[in-house]
Amino acid sequence: MNKRLICILLPLLLCAGVFPLQANDKARKQRKSDYFFYEGLNLKAAGKYDAALEAFTHCLSIDSTSAAALYELSLFYMQLNKPDKVTELLKRAVANSSDNFTYRMMLASVNRSLGLFADAAEEYERLVRDYPAKTELNYYLAESLVEQGEFAKAIEAYNALESAAGMNEALSLQKYKLYLQAEDRGNAFQEIEKLAAKYPAEARYRLLLGDLHLENKETEKAYECYTQAHVIDPSNPYYFVSLSNYYEAKGDKDSAELQIKEALANKDLDVETKVGILSRYIVRLQQSKQETETANALFTALLEQHPEDTELKLMYGSLLMMQENMEEAKFQFRLVTEMEPDNPSAWQQLLSIALKTNDTEELVRLCTACMELFPDVPEYYYYLGIACYRQEKYQEALDTYYKGITVIPDDNRPLKSDFYGQIGDILHQSLHQPDKAYEAYEEALQYNDNNIMVLNNYSYFLSLDKKELKKAERMSARTVKVEPDNATYLDTYAWIFFVQGDYKLAGMYIEKALEKDTTNSPELIDHYGDILYMNGDPAKALEQWKRAKEMGKESGLLERKIAEEKYLEE
Repeated sequence: MNKRLICILLPLLLCAGVFPLQANDKARKQRKSDYFFYEGLNLKAAGKYDAALEAFTHCLSIDSTSAAALYELSLFYMQLNKPDKVTELLKRAVANSSDNFTYRMMLASVNRSLGLFADAAEEYERLVRDYPAKTELNYYLAESLVEQGEFAKAIEAYNALESAAGMNEALSLQKYKLYLQAEDRGNAFQEIEKLAAKYPAEARYRLLLGDLHLENKETEKAYECYTQAHVIDPSNPYYFVSLSNYYEAKGDKDSAELQIKEALANKDLDVETKVGILSRYIVRLQQSKQETETANALFTALLEQHPEDTELKLMYGSLLMMQENMEEAKFQFRLVTEMEPDNPSAWQQLLSIALKTNDTEELVRLCTACMELFPDVPEYYYYLGIACYRQEKYQEALDTYYKGITVIPDDNRPLKSDFYGQIGDILHQSLHQPDKAYEAYEEALQYNDNNIMVLNNYSYFLSLDKKELKKAERMSARTVKVEPDNATYLDTYAWIFFVQGDYKLAGMYIEKALEKDTTNSPELIDHYGDILYMNGDPAKALEQWKRAKEMGKESGLLERKIAEEKYLEE
């Protein structure tokens, strides 16, 4: 063979050898990628999720375009609550397999769940276009558009769905709501009119149409619709509710109440609906600033019909509380606790009444019972501690708070701070153990360094003990910054300056405290007298001390200051 021919053939021969090698490499890579993908599926099916995650990740490291691996990994990261990673993987899966319906649906669904409604709507729009036979996609598209506030486009999607699937109640009502949101009452009416025409034997559409007319202040048209509904179904209990609204709009309160009674007496109406009717009736009474006592007789009648219904008793008890009829409210709530001892709502309402009425014995009874029924609820320990403190059982109060701390979840640090704050107050004020009190306050601030109540009490007691006054000043300053109109915090700040001998600043802040005080605190007036005296005005100081005494402050030191007409320290 001549040299010229060899020169021509050699490159061709070399190329012929390279292409099979490249093809073989690609096939080997694909086989390796497939192996790890299917291994991942097997591990996942066996419940070995960590190993499966590693297998899918390794598969992707071999072939970064594997849509199947990307999709499987997205499911893992969904379980790990890493939404950004989920969307990134799904977008890559869709990009590498744009004809996969499952991947695209998942991407749209995830976008919607993350509140990315515009992205979700765009994907659903593409799906609707690419899969016209899947008419249900219009529903998902419409829902995304609604969440985005695109009501007109959402209605178009519902219309497309209706064209394919036919008219039905759910779609018509959904469009009706959207038309109302878009303030298109004309089309809203038309949707209900179409329903009423299609289902002439259904009274509820006539009632709904009447309600629309009533909202539009077309009372006579409303009444006509209600009458038509009553002809269609004389036993429909909602007729009486609608008619009550009609009479209310006409200003005929007696007839409105009579219709409510008719509805509540209707045996075909379930108790949940009756409770809803009563609830709306009470709201109407409040809105029209009428006395809510007119509803009491309705509740009594309903309770006679349904004596075992605890929700009804709870609702009636709440109404009685609103009317300041605490004794009758207590009776209703106690009935619920007897019928359903583990009903937390009834116990909470009874606790609220005991706190409002300052019934310490009842507070002890309730908290003791609830600590047995709900041993892991810290609230009952907190209020039992308050009750024990009121009864001057200080050590018992302290023990209750320490016990309560053990049931507070670790992540509820503010509540632990409040408990330690209460402990500090008892130790200092009642058990006269200031060092232990300060330890408790420090513990409270470890859990919540912005606990304003603790910062105020801690700084005030430091000023009384004349300890760490600069620290007290810093803590008190924080309380005043957060609540500049709080008279108690301003008084504390003033007193700390007073103890440090800065009488001018003390005077400035005590006067601010007096401006903001709404409680007529004799303690604040006594402090004002002390500060006036040290600012060189003994006559006005004496006036304030006498005023503090007249306001009810009982103190031997105050008596001595008045008698000797000068400031005295304990």
